[in-house]
Amino acid sequence: MAKVADTILFLLDPLEGWDSTGDYCLSCLFAQGLPTYTLAVQGISSLPPKKQVDARRKLSKAVEKRFPEDKLLLLDTQQEAGMLLRQLANQKQRHLAFRDRRAYLFAHAADFVPSEENDLMGTLKISGYVRGQALNVNSVLHIIGHGDFQMKQIDAPVDPFPLNPRVIRSSKDSGTAMEICSADAVADMEEDPKVLMKADPDRQASLQTEVIPDPMEGEQTWPTEEELSEAHDLLKESSKVVKKVPKGTSSYQAEWILDEDGESGGEGDEYDDIEHENFMEEESQDEGSEEEEEEECETMTIGESVRDDLYDEKVDEEAEEKMLEKYKQERLEEMFPDEVDTPRDVAARIRFQKYRGLKSFRTSPWDPKENLPRDYARIFQFQNFINTRRRIFKEIEEEEVEGAEVGWYVTLHVSEVPVPVVEHFKRGTPLIAFSLLPHEQKMSVLNMVVSRHPGNTEPVKAKEELIFHCGFRRFQASPLFSQHTAADKHKFQRFLTADTALVATVYAPITFPPASVLLFKQNSNGMHSLIATGHLLSVDPDRMVIKRVVLSGHPFKIFTKTAVVRYMFFNREDVLWFKPVELRTKWGRRGHIKEPLGTHGHMKCSFDGKLKSQDTVLMNLYKRVFPKWTYDPYVPEPVPWVKSEISSTVPEMDME
Repeated sequence: MAKVADTILFLLDPLEGWDSTGDYCLSCLFAQGLPTYTLAVQGISSLPPKKQVDARRKLSKAVEKRFPEDKLLLLDTQQEAGMLLRQLANQKQRHLAFRDRRAYLFAHAADFVPSEENDLMGTLKISGYVRGQALNVNSVLHIIGHGDFQMKQIDAPVDPFPLNPRVIRSSKDSGTAMEICSADAVADMEEDPKVLMKADPDRQASLQTEVIPDPMEGEQTWPTEEELSEAHDLLKESSKVVKKVPKGTSSYQAEWILDEDGESGGEGDEYDDIEHENFMEEESQDEGSEEEEEEECETMTIGESVRDDLYDEKVDEEAEEKMLEKYKQERLEEMFPDEVDTPRDVAARIRFQKYRGLKSFRTSPWDPKENLPRDYARIFQFQNFINTRRRIFKEIEEEEVEGAEVGWYVTLHVSEVPVPVVEHFKRGTPLIAFSLLPHEQKMSVLNMVVSRHPGNTEPVKAKEELIFHCGFRRFQASPLFSQHTAADKHKFQRFLTADTALVATVYAPITFPPASVLLFKQNSNGMHSLIATGHLLSVDPDRMVIKRVVLSGHPFKIFTKTAVVRYMFFNREDVLWFKPVELRTKWGRRGHIKEPLGTHGHMKCSFDGKLKSQDTVLMNLYKRVFPKWTYDPYVPEPVPWVKSEISSTVPEMDME
């Protein structure tokens, strides 16, 4: 309701102002974007005269935290109510960017006409006032929580609340006038509502949300002889090497001249062999076995609560175990970021075959079109998203849209609507419709900057299903989290951290920013808890989220600038496979693998300085990750919000 409300009236408690539930709601409203609002308090006059002054002082302090420059109005008498109405009518309206550029409508009435072919689908007639922008019948209509639909026509019925009602003067007394309710009097004169617009099939926007991929599009035919000859010539040109040769040297003689750096020197061979023998010496001393120290336990008597057995009945042990495991994983990620154990049952070259090494995470090249998943064949991408957005917004400001003007009371005929939409409306759920801008019904990759809400400390893992409120849309998806930087590659984050802003990446319909973003998580009792807030950053499938894994090894024998490292790999083949990847240590040294030693994964490594015995050798590997296609526009309705102190006593409810 707050997305389409012109004014919100906050009614405060005379003693507390608002409780934890009210503070939670205010956090959501501020993050979403607050329209025009007014603060009022009711019930102060009923307090004793001595307590009224203290109550007003406490309220003003509480209001200053959230609304530092706003005046608190009283609402106890008829005169104060009149002042409040004047305040609501005369105050300046605040604008929300995501709704000012789109037409929207709050349904005052709805009627469902089932189709002849299928009783579960039909035409939904929505009546209400057009707000924001003029509404065109050829645009796509989005009903919040139910999806996108097309309109057949727009009617202009009688306005139930006209600003200037018709006045009929009596023939007997010309001085007396009588206001006639438009719903009764005008209905006789205009039985059939006036048709404003009908949809034009040639100009109507399509409901296509995804690209239908052609499985044969990636197939390659056998190259022709011309293509083979061109490739052969190109290979010859690329294989030519420029050398410095004496004047008068022929091309045949130049082939036999060696480069200076290509000559092999044998000065260090003898030293390397001796050093290799030293490395292969067996350990002279066996490692002492560690004695296990038993923890000293202290016994103490605890009074048994009478209600302990009832408390345990309400605890979900399986959920507790899962939450404990998530807390452990989050803690390990903070202590050892991205570090993983090399598996012993699977070869590292197979387990990490999709990963690669990078000389520099910031500057090393990475093609954004490389090894894309099949889901990328289903989405739409802009050639230049910023220019398209600027052009569409300019058309909205300059061109006049043909359709229902702002402020008109209209009836929209929405086609192919399922029955549950009108059933939700009959149960009292608000029915709100937004018209979409061009391309906003199409699927793409959305990137949103979000920050953790301080009121929620539960660990949130990447690819966990969350509920998104993005602008006017509401949907479920499983996001990826990544660092918010200005580089071309962004490091994947396994958890939504509380200290920094991260970027959430999901498959979702295109939305043109600016748009606010709220992330909710559905709890086991049906409630939605706010976990993060932010804004829409961009619609960009080429934004690369790079996952890093860190393999760790330990120095076994240390020499001047060389060392034997073990426990990073466990067989010789893995050492040879990852030999080109650069090594680094936690204390800032850099190096590389020279050769494997033996068959158990020991390797000889050289570094740019002497290692310390307590240092750890690390190898960084990277791969690009993509979000999971779990987009669902149908979000279950939350159970009414209750205080956290009594949340455990809420009975289980059947969710429809």
